[in-house]
Amino acid sequence: MSLIDERQDFSDIADVFLLHGSMQSPAFLDGRLCALLALRDMDAQTWLEEVCLSLGVDQPRDPASAERLLGWRRQTLEALSASDMNYAPLLPDELFSLAEQAQGLKEWTLGFIEVVDEVTDNELRERWSQALREAVSDLEGLGRIDTDIDDSPENENDLFALTEHARMAAMLLYTEQHPGQPQVEQTDTPVH
Repeated sequence: MSLIDERQDFSDIADVFLLHGSMQSPAFLDGRLCALLALRDMDAQTWLEEVCLSLGVDQPRDPASAERLLGWRRQTLEALSASDMNYAPLLPDELFSLAEQAQGLKEWTLGFIEVVDEVTDNELRERWSQALREAVSDLEGLGRIDTDIDDSPENENDLFALTEHARMAAMLLYTEQHPGQPQVEQTDTPVH
């Protein structure tokens, strides 16, 4: 199995960033990636160019790094378009403090909103559902959250809820921009 087929996690991508001399978190670029895939169907070459620009390099250092970065794009696109709706933002996991996890979510949100602001106009936003407009508005607020939080069960639950909200906003943007993808079961009768 090649690296491009492996499941990428936050630490895998952060390691590639470090290899290229960058201490930045991949969360911001993951937010951009998600929004770009939803709004522009960004191809692999364009993604690689965006990551390299962000890292301050002309091209990936080696083929393994290029494969890992392209695998990141592919896994995100597959998750956004999958019928099981299993997309999850690439964020610091439980190995990191809650404050670091909150900072990652904030950075992801800022990257996502940056792309939404760059590529959408009022005409497109008017065609969005009320739910999507509200979700994007909520994300704008999420980009201003205080990340100096203590490790506590309450903060962990709150952070989980905020992350889930961001995840659902991303899925909603993708599904509204790609009608029929993912193929999810729909019913005409209300569920009681």
